[in-house]
Order: sequence, then structure tokens, then C-alpha cells
Amino acid sequence: MTKRTVFITGGASGIGYGIAELMVKQGHHVIVADINEKAAQNAAEKLSQLEGTASAIAVDVCNAEQVAALPQTLAQSLGAHTVDVLINNAGIQHVSRIEDFPAEKWQQLINIMLVGPALLTQTFLPAMREQNFGRIINVGSIHSVVASPFKSAYVAAKHGLLGFAKTIALETGDCDVTINTLCPAYVKTPLVEQQIAAQAKENNLTEEDVITKIMLEPMPKKQFISVEELAETAAFLMSPSARNITGQTLILDGGWTAR
Repeated sequence: MTKRTVFITGGASGIGYGIAELMVKQGHHVIVADINEKAAQNAAEKLSQLEGTASAIAVDVCNAEQVAALPQTLAQSLGAHTVDVLINNAGIQHVSRIEDFPAEKWQQLINIMLVGPALLTQTFLPAMREQNFGRIINVGSIHSVVASPFKSAYVAAKHGLLGFAKTIALETGDCDVTINTLCPAYVKTPLVEQQIAAQAKENNLTEEDVITKIMLEPMPKKQFISVEELAETAAFLMSPSARNITGQTLILDGGWTAR
């Protein structure tokens, strides 16, 4: 596979870091983007020890001016790196009944997980068009296609990614640019660990009951999705074999939505 420059938001931990790890091992240059500059730098240093190359940049994906300046910022700090692959992974969660959901928190989730990917796509798409290659991979969720109680903002944002991807797929039909959304069921990351505790409190259950009776109950395979599965799927979408896969929802759910 041709070696690419891959920009991953929320790349300092969890799913983002797991994808970054595989990309570096495959010889791609990874730019770890995170709102936490120190975390991004630490992640890039760890990745660089895998006989690959990685760099770090701090960015608030909700800040339109910061995002628009990224090509210039990257050119100044990292050299003439054109972003070939954008992985929109940054995300947060808040679990609450809608009656109790803080308005500013609802807005924050939408901004990070829906507005952010739009701003980043807007920023990096022109160079992808110019070089006639680009891959945009959104990290969605099983909650892009189904809902769960107490997660109204998260579900709304993740559903929105699918409509966004379909629209951009139509707008990029004239060049070798694709956009797709990975939709895994629960992945055992720090974010999900926090959800387990929050769901236990909201539902008056033990954390083990949350795992078995809420998270894994809808899945015939009864197991968490691994970060490696997501990373390998992202790698496939970057390959020439996937050049006509665009605007699609790739669901890794252990059979959840087969019911």
C-alpha cells in the first residue's frame, strides 16, 4: 500500500490511538491530533518507537479558526505534509435523562462529534481534490443506527454523521475521495468504562449487570468489539480495493442490528 499521511482526532487514547498504532506499523505517517497537547505528544512519542513516524498537534475541533489554520500550521511545524487520510474520531459522552441534560453539554457533544468532522473535512478536502486522493473515515457508533436511553446528544450526533457522509460522498463523486463511517458496538475504552459507571448509577444496577444486561445483551456474539477490528477496517478503506466504497455505514456489531 502507498504510504499516507493520516490525521487522527482524539488520537492520544482509546480507539484513536489503536488506529494510529496500526497505521504507524503499516508505514504511514500519523499526526496525532488532540485537545490535550501533552497527551498528543506522549502518544506520538510512543508511536515513533514502533519503527514508524508520528507527530503531534493540539487542536480544538470545535474551533473553526483553529481547524481552518491546520494546513498552514502543519506546514510550518511538520513540513509539507498533505493530509491524505482524515479520521474523525474525537468524542465524548454524557449520560442523562433529557429533562436533566445540561444544555451546554448537549451542545458540546454535537460540536465535537458532528460539527468538528464537518469543519475538518472542509479544511482538508481541497488538497485531497487537488491530488486526486483522499480518505475520510468517521468513527461513528452502533448509536449511529440505533438508540439507547439517556444518550440523546450522543445518538443525535452519531446519527448525523451518516447523513453528513452520504452528502459528502455525492459531492466527491468526481474524484478519488471517499468518506465512510465505522459503526462499532461497544469497544472497551476509557470512555466506555466511564459509561458503565454512569449507566450503573442511572439504572440502579451493578457495573457487571450494565455490561451483561445493557451493553452486550443485544449482541448475539456477546463480546466487545476490539480496537484492532476497527483499525483493520480503517486500513481496508484506505486501500485501492475500497475506492468505490463511499457514503457507507460499516457496522461492526456482533449481530446487534440483525434482529
